[in-house]
Amino acid sequence: MAGKTVAFLGLGVMGFPMAGHLAKAGHKVTVYNRTAAKAAEWAKKHGGASAPTPAKAAQGAEIVFMCVGNDADIRSVVMGPDGALAGMKKGAILVDHTTASADIARELEAAAKKASLGFLDAPVSGGQAGAENGQLTIMVGGEAGTYAQAEPAMKVYAKACTHMGPAGAGQLTKMVNQICIAGLVQGLSEGVNFAMKAGLDTDKVLATISKGAAQSWQMENRWKTMVQGKFDFGFAVDWMRKDLGICLAEAKRNKARLPATALIDQFYAQVQARGGNRWDTSSLIQLLMKD
Repeated sequence: MAGKTVAFLGLGVMGFPMAGHLAKAGHKVTVYNRTAAKAAEWAKKHGGASAPTPAKAAQGAEIVFMCVGNDADIRSVVMGPDGALAGMKKGAILVDHTTASADIARELEAAAKKASLGFLDAPVSGGQAGAENGQLTIMVGGEAGTYAQAEPAMKVYAKACTHMGPAGAGQLTKMVNQICIAGLVQGLSEGVNFAMKAGLDTDKVLATISKGAAQSWQMENRWKTMVQGKFDFGFAVDWMRKDLGICLAEAKRNKARLPATALIDQFYAQVQARGGNRWDTSSLIQLLMKD
């Protein structure tokens, strides 16, 4: 794949390594971050360039990637005289890796079309480790032709990249992902706590059932740290609550019933109340172990 001129906006725990993979793959990368020192740090490490505004970072780029916090952050980075759209050349593509609402995805697609640009909503799953190891799962909404153009670049940090449908389909798929994860983590928390209260050898129990129908990524990667009470890593509770809020708002619109998800969201609120805002989502077990 011939190297492209690209920009990456947002250098958090996900964006920093994702942009790094693009540079390592031979793309010419210019980065922007709200905290300029972070952009300078990235440029020093990966040999790319940094820019003072999203618009300047996007100038001349064939693809502009973005990974920020929420809908409001997206608007602040994309819209306005200093926003990405103001700097992008006609025919370029904006790829949003933020986990956000389907509404903002459709809004961005409309704005991009008006400016003769392509747009893809492309939220990711796999967490910080997935970003660092180039093993993310990417679910993408937008036009098929636009996806085909951007897919080779996205694959440098993905183990799976799938076109899900029109704009918004990527975000809706990520909502399904988060709904499923919430239920898995709560079930795993209850199972691990039950094993401990029953006096079982938890290592032996989990090593055994993880080879059967109860197996999941959460079980394989989190049960040992859950037993040890270690949560200072991984996908933060604050982020999960943001994501579940998006899921619940969408469900209210499309009439999908999410009784378990709504309950687990409140469990995460209790974890936040205990000071666990930045704990990994597997910290749900804390509520069972402390009561």
